[in-house]
Amino acid sequence: MAFVSNSDDLFDSIIMADARFHDEGYQEGFEEGIRQGTIEGRNHGRLHGAKLGAEVSFYYGFAQAFKYLLQNSSDVKARKRLKAMESLIGLIQNFPYEDPQYEKLQEDMERVCSLLNVATDFKEYVSGSTGMSF
Repeated sequence: MAFVSNSDDLFDSIIMADARFHDEGYQEGFEEGIRQGTIEGRNHGRLHGAKLGAEVSFYYGFAQAFKYLLQNSSDVKARKRLKAMESLIGLIQNFPYEDPQYEKLQEDMERVCSLLNVATDFKEYVSGSTGMSF
C-alpha cells in the first residue's frame, strides 16, 4: 500500500501544480499591484497637492495685496471688501496643511473660491469628477 500512496502523492502533486502555480502567481501579482498602486497614489497626491498649494498660495498673496490696498480707504464698499479679504486670509492661515486626509478640504476650498467669486470647477485635476477633485 505504501507504493500506491507514493504514486498517488506524485500524481496529486502533478495535478495540483496548476492550482499551486496559479495561487503563487496571483499572490505575486497582488503584491506587485499593491506596490505599484502605492507609488502611483503617492505621485498623484504630490502632483495634485502641489497644484492645490499653488492655488491657495496665489489666493493668499492676492488677498494680502488687496488688503494692503484697501486699508487706507474710507469708502463703505472698500470696508466690506477689506472684511472679506481679512476673512479669506484667516481661512487660509487656519488651513490644516499638515493633514493629508482633511475631510473638509473641499468645503474650505469652496469657501475660499466663494469669497473671491471664483468658479470652483477643478475638473482638470481628475477627469470625470464633479466639482472639486482634491
